[in-house]
Amino acid sequence: MSDNQIWVDADACPRTVKDILFRAAKRLELTVTLVANQSIPIPKSRFIKAVRVGSGFDVADNYIVQHATAGDLVITADIPLAAELVEMDCAVINPRGELYTADNIRERLNMRDFMDDLRSSGVDTGGPPALNQTDRRNFANQLDRLLMKLVAGKRP
Repeated sequence: MSDNQIWVDADACPRTVKDILFRAAKRLELTVTLVANQSIPIPKSRFIKAVRVGSGFDVADNYIVQHATAGDLVITADIPLAAELVEMDCAVINPRGELYTADNIRERLNMRDFMDDLRSSGVDTGGPPALNQTDRRNFANQLDRLLMKLVAGKRP
């Protein structure tokens, strides 16, 4: 069994994704730590923890970067955080199940910056669509693939 764990950038993580993670933590006896700047309700389990950090820009992100180690799995939709974690050799997926890798993270950062520039110039880019059943299934499938590697003691 691996000593690696799962970290969750929990402030904006959908409830359905957290529920999938809670079930996986109990089933595989892996530690899942949710990090947020607000109280996050969690079920009673020795494998599920919540860390409440202070409010402020990137406080939760910084906590995850300071505590995650190579081989850990991190759940986040935050592209800059994902980029930093990929460089640390963490496996990173977003709540829709997209795996961020050294091969695709630069493209994701460029698109994020482009959209940010559009919004700054007054263009209404809208937000991401609501998480749907396909997204939840994609997340669960990607999570299962990565967890099997993690449990086997391999880097996801």
